[in-house]
Amino acid sequence: MGLFRRGPKRDSRDAPRDLAFPFFSVDEAARFRSQVREAFAEHGLEVTLYADQVTDSSGRQFGLGNLAAVCHHDERGPRVWGDLARRHAGMVLRTMDSPSALDTLPPEQIRAQLYPRVISEDGLDPQTFGYARSVAPGLYEVLALDLPESVMMLTDEALEPLGRLQHLRERALSNLQELPIEGHETVKDSDGTRFEVLLGDSFYTASRVLSLDTVVRKVTGRPIPPDGALVAMPFRHQLAFHVIHDTSIIPTLTAMTAFAASGYEDAPGAVSPYVYWWRAGALTQLSARDGEGLRIVVGDDFHELLERLARQESPDDI
Repeated sequence: MGLFRRGPKRDSRDAPRDLAFPFFSVDEAARFRSQVREAFAEHGLEVTLYADQVTDSSGRQFGLGNLAAVCHHDERGPRVWGDLARRHAGMVLRTMDSPSALDTLPPEQIRAQLYPRVISEDGLDPQTFGYARSVAPGLYEVLALDLPESVMMLTDEALEPLGRLQHLRERALSNLQELPIEGHETVKDSDGTRFEVLLGDSFYTASRVLSLDTVVRKVTGRPIPPDGALVAMPFRHQLAFHVIHDTSIIPTLTAMTAFAASGYEDAPGAVSPYVYWWRAGALTQLSARDGEGLRIVVGDDFHELLERLARQESPDDI
């Protein structure tokens, strides 16, 4: 998985856009949906196509948002959309038609495959995920069961027989901390910009913000200092951070703001387009939407940090 994705040869952006998936032209969207219908048919299921989902005769619904984003970002272009759709349809149907892992796996194995996952509040039903913990405005931590072909988000009802919530969270966090670093790249520029990016196929790469201190030690060999770090998690397979030491935080914040917004757009498993200030596990949002773009927003605490860092580098100017 590359850091900066190069788009495949596709229809011009001037071509009429699809309403449900604007990253597709109207013609590309028609081709995508046709491939989806054929993929389900090859698995013995006739489906009815809608703009962003398909349904079968029994009323089961299959959302197409993540698959559409995966196809959109695949560098091989439309020629592989059929293969991706067939793989997706097969995985979804096997998961739905198989007995629930909660009924077949012993409790200890379930706990061994339990991970915390940071997700957007979009689509999070507070009635079934009442235990979800807020980690930042619009972001929540839930517990997920990692399975060979899927990730099962666990509801209040699913968690109840597994034990106390606090103990489950602790076990899930321990499992998260033990994950290996799959990929790591450094982004830097002559203006002082520098930040680290973790990339991986794991659905929990972005969620490693919950154990950022462990991640930073693994990547840099040093702990996070008291001033904390900048962090961004654009989508589930990417986590970016910059440990705060000096005024290089200023150009880095600007660069990370653009990086997070770009990575979030149309990504499969999008998490957040914003940059945050991490301090002792707490996240403070530092960027926000401003019309069609983003702007940097800093509160008094962060402003005082910037002033202190500037004074430390220019003591003769005090």
